[in-house]
Order: sequence, then structure tokens, then C-alpha cells
Amino acid sequence: MAHRIPQVKGVRHSFIPVGDLNFHVAEAGEGEPVVLLHGWPQHWYSWRLVMPLLAEHHRVIAVDLRGFGWTDIAWQGFEKENMADDVAKLLEALELERAAIVGHDWGGWIGYLLAMRHPELVTRLVALSIPPPFVRIRPRTLLAVPRLRYQLALASPLAIRLLGRPKYVVRKLKRWSTTQSNLPVDTRRLYGRDLRASTRARATMMLYRTFLLRELGPVLAGRYRKQRLRVPTLILHGNRDPILPPVLFEEHDEHADDLRVEPVEGAGHLLPEERPELVAAKILGFLGEGTPERQAAAESV
Repeated sequence: MAHRIPQVKGVRHSFIPVGDLNFHVAEAGEGEPVVLLHGWPQHWYSWRLVMPLLAEHHRVIAVDLRGFGWTDIAWQGFEKENMADDVAKLLEALELERAAIVGHDWGGWIGYLLAMRHPELVTRLVALSIPPPFVRIRPRTLLAVPRLRYQLALASPLAIRLLGRPKYVVRKLKRWSTTQSNLPVDTRRLYGRDLRASTRARATMMLYRTFLLRELGPVLAGRYRKQRLRVPTLILHGNRDPILPPVLFEEHDEHADDLRVEPVEGAGHLLPEERPELVAAKILGFLGEGTPERQAAAESV
């Protein structure tokens, strides 16, 4: 990507070769590793407010996923299991035997698959604004379908034209959050700018097209309901998420050894930017580093 990497105090940047791609990672802090995986339409910068808080206790590594941010352009390999394997190989390249994984949106979905495919690599998993892949077709869950219609456009060739419009991503991010205090228009424009290049727009198209054409059917048919999530997992979701309603986060306990689901009152879809203090406090508490006082203070914000 030709654009300059935005800078955050205390964050260092590097490029790690994994297979035929160079992955961009942003790092801060020292200690036990925590790997952050972004969602769409963002990249590592979506963690800019969370990283300094986690870095007080941990080595924090925010990754740009295949085809996004400052990681190399990718023309294929957008199957989410393959993207989970990307993360596994990246951990190996970083000489990390195990790490805590925190993922938002697609990053959370990839985190689930990584934890199920490579549980030996994941100490704990935190998934933000994304349900686990055990979803069943029920009348209540079908109510979520109209909210996901935007994926059809992004999976089509129309995506390149849509993402070429300066305001498309800006408006999406505004609509998906309940507060814009940490998402000023300049930040939303930054994400939109970084997706307007045809190569990055194509990555978006392939991300969604691969899911809708190859992965969604098997998921709904129960592909992952035969597997078990053995890694201790915390799920946070906004109770006012305009994309994924609370009903999608219910009734998954039978597929997991240790699963906690917590709604965030008044929050939308973009938790790392809407509620960074709360997200960081919940992560640290789940990893054993937080305090009740810190979580209470974050929840009152």
C-alpha cells in the first residue's frame, strides 16, 4: 500500500514473511503475547486505542490480515480457515509457541477457527462483535438476514465501484457505531481511502464472495457444530449492534468447554473504537491482569 502507515506512540512496525506474503504487524509492550485481528473495513489501526492499555502488561501484536492494510496484496486464499492458518504460521515466524487471540468482526471469526484448528497455539480467545460458527437456522436467527444484505454487494463486482466512492466506508462506519467520539470523520476517511485502491477493494470482494459462495452453506449445515471450542473464550457484543443482533450470541454453550458471553450496553458493532477502555479492561481481566475496579471504571464510561 502506497499510503503512509499512521503512527501511534509506542507502536513499532515490521513486515514478517509468511509463505508468499509479507504480513504487516504493529507491536507494543513486552510480556506474554496478545495477537489482535481486525475486522472489515479496517486494519491494525482499529486497535490504536486498545493497544496502549494492553501493552502495560503484554506484548501486543496487531496484524493486518491477508490483502488488507499494509500486508501484501493477495489474489486468493480468502477462505477463513486458510486465513486462520496464516495466523498460525505468523505465530511460528514470530517464534511464539502460544498467544492470546483477540479478534473483532472477521478477525473474531478467524480467531474461532484458529482456536478450533490449532488449540495448542491459543491460550485464550476474545471475540468481539461476532458469534461463534455454531449458528443454527431458527426463526429468530433469520431476523438477522436483512441486516447482512450489504454483504451481497461487497461480494459482487459492484464492490470495486462502491469502495471507490469516498463516502461509502465513511457512512458504513457511522451507521455501525452508536457513538463517533473515537471515530471522527478523518479516521473513517482513512479506512475508506485505504480500500479505494482496486487491489484492496478486490480483497474485500474476495473476502465476502468466498464466504457467501463457499463457506456460508457448510456453516449453516453444521460444519463446525461437530467440532468443539476447547480454548477458554470470552465474547463481547454490543446490544445495539445494527448488523448482528443479540439473538445470534445465544445458546452456544454446548459446543464449548469454557464460554462467556457478555453484552455491552448501548454499544454498536465497532467495540474496539466505541469502547476501547471497556474492551481493554475486559481483555485484561480475562487474561488475569485486570482488577475489578478497572473494569468497573471502564463500564461506567
